[in-house]
Amino acid sequence: MDWDDDKPRPAKPAAPVTVGEPLSNLSIAELEARIAALTQEIDRVRQELSTKRAHEAAAASLFKS
Repeated sequence: MDWDDDKPRPAKPAAPVTVGEPLSNLSIAELEARIAALTQEIDRVRQELSTKRAHEAAAASLFKS
């Protein structure tokens, strides 16, 4: 018996999403995973945008005369 047989295998990393790539070769599960990944990325970008806008507004109010 090999001791490595008892260890869980690491999860396979998700392939990066490339905007504009052909979608016809992807399965339904792959398309759903792609939507989930893109939705998560959109949420992350919106959060960063919100943070930057708040920072910009704070700086503008500080330097307003």
